[in-house]
Amino acid sequence: MHTEFYQGNRERLYAQMKENALLVLFSGTEVRKTNDEFYPFYTHRNFLYLTGLDQKELALIVQKDGKGQVHEKIYILPPDMMTERWSGARIKAAEAADRSGIQDVGYVASFETDLHRLATSGNYQFLYLDLFRVSPTDRDEPAHHLLKRVASNYPYLHIENANAIIRRLRTIKQPCELEAMRRAEQITCAGITAMMQASKPGMYEYQYKAVFDYTLGQYGPQGPAFPSIISAGNNNFCIHYYTYTGQAHDGDMVLNDVGAWHDGLMTDVSRGWPCNGKFNDRQRLLYEIALQTSDHMFSIIKPGMAMKDVDGESHRYCAALLKEAGVLDDVKNIDRYMWHGGAHHVGFDVHDAVETPVQIAPNMVFCVDIGIYHEEWGIGFRVEDNCLVTQTGCENLSIATPRTIDAIEDTMRQNFVAF
Repeated sequence: MHTEFYQGNRERLYAQMKENALLVLFSGTEVRKTNDEFYPFYTHRNFLYLTGLDQKELALIVQKDGKGQVHEKIYILPPDMMTERWSGARIKAAEAADRSGIQDVGYVASFETDLHRLATSGNYQFLYLDLFRVSPTDRDEPAHHLLKRVASNYPYLHIENANAIIRRLRTIKQPCELEAMRRAEQITCAGITAMMQASKPGMYEYQYKAVFDYTLGQYGPQGPAFPSIISAGNNNFCIHYYTYTGQAHDGDMVLNDVGAWHDGLMTDVSRGWPCNGKFNDRQRLLYEIALQTSDHMFSIIKPGMAMKDVDGESHRYCAALLKEAGVLDDVKNIDRYMWHGGAHHVGFDVHDAVETPVQIAPNMVFCVDIGIYHEEWGIGFRVEDNCLVTQTGCENLSIATPRTIDAIEDTMRQNFVAF
């Protein structure tokens, strides 16, 4: 992503803010894992989307006056030779300005003083914060701590929801985002293909994961975009499975739900295959039904379609095929074999934090996720692809990843011994 991308995102955000307003955003803080160790830091995606700065404990203050004029200031950690010797280089002022396009750069030590001066100046009525939580039980982030202080110290500032505006912006992907996603799709394809080619009876789930991780490592240091879901046999009936201790026995299906990222943008692709490289009759039947359902969805998705119909139509269509095949007794019982929804948006997050649209529009990207889980037959898998909505229809961004039975079996015949 170029600086212009982040500048443009901020400009679109500022245009939707009220006048006489402040905006404060944070990159986030580390989460302690154990005594002297933290979990790997993960920058708040909205902060990254707006600044391009990928480091802990940064902050942004934006002033929008009564004439619509805007001033931005980014706050970074100061140089610290000893800390940087142990934990790596901190971003420098010139680097922050060059990357983000924000020319006023200060150190975090002055953040509270600057915010207090602005909040008590009498020039501002509104304070925009990103206060989004997925669950009420989520841990407090810096914005939530600030909200408590504002309520006490600056009760005259009316809180506005920056998250709603940013989610709206993130719903529509820009050309540079789509370019990054296409590259991430290529890397994901390489990882899935490598797992198919390495597959054999007796292989453990952690070995499949090792193949995927190794392959992604050949394309850069980022690795998987999210924790990989890789399972075999009965473990496929845990939708979000992360244990990797199971073994694929002859005749078992292998399920993967994985993705790479490139330049901040992610993919989310699922494939299923028999570990021995040959679909049996029941596996073939269910896989063809899932694939037909996916192909049907890609044939009808277009601008103006209701977003809720991506889920609804995929379940309706798949139910009809399962009933026709004699697998399902009544289409009303589709929940017996389809356990989850058929779509979620993809972008800076794998479940992208966007404004859920009523209708589909060009340059939205979401997955088409068709999962069939038949516990009595011991077969569970999903076919999940990333859908780019175009002006007249849609494009399957992950079409290159083997997805038909013939393509999967052909790929698996190109077997290499990885272990």
